[in-house]
Amino acid sequence: MTNQRYIKNEKMLSAEENRSLREKKVAVVGCGGLGGFIIEELGRLGIGHITAIDGDVFEESNLNRQLFSDTGNIGYSKALAAKERMNKVNPDIKLVAVNEYLDDNNAEKILKNHHVVCDALDNIPSRKLVGKACKKLKIPLIYGAIAGWYGYVSTIFPEDQTLDFIYDTDKEKGEEQELGNPAFTPAIIASLQVAETVKLLTGKGNLLLKKILYVNCLENRYEIIEL
Repeated sequence: MTNQRYIKNEKMLSAEENRSLREKKVAVVGCGGLGGFIIEELGRLGIGHITAIDGDVFEESNLNRQLFSDTGNIGYSKALAAKERMNKVNPDIKLVAVNEYLDDNNAEKILKNHHVVCDALDNIPSRKLVGKACKKLKIPLIYGAIAGWYGYVSTIFPEDQTLDFIYDTDKEKGEEQELGNPAFTPAIIASLQVAETVKLLTGKGNLLLKKILYVNCLENRYEIIEL
């Protein structure tokens, strides 16, 4: 099985590019709606080392969209659930579960030495904190956000000011508090974040640098906003 696990990837990635993914380290901050799908896809692609970071536990309202939640693990750690899932899906990779929230004291320590960080958070202060840590550590950040039918994706290099442009506000929560979080929007946005991650790690394609991809599922519109 191991020899055939990644064979379907080799029509889009070369054998060498596939092998190179085994050497990469990706941190996913948040293991809920976006994070669950991001971790699942990264693991199936064969990213060799994934750090899953989340201090939260599952609650009943997560069942509509969060991939790792089920009726049997309400109250259980999201990060530990991610590790257990990957042990079943792809034991070839290493997933480190960090059952903590990031803060000013631990963010740089936890995120350092990763090739990419994926933002799967749900509040603005935490996003800014992660962006600040990535900037200091010189690590690219793959940003994703959802709100009802809508979502946003961007790739942010350490020298870019994209997060400052997006969150020129002191609010703690974004539009998702008013528009809700269905099952399909996290899956779509997470997949686009994973595509950006793979392109960045392999040097393929065009990245969303100094751009925001706006996804409108209600009207089937995809727009790129130049910053």
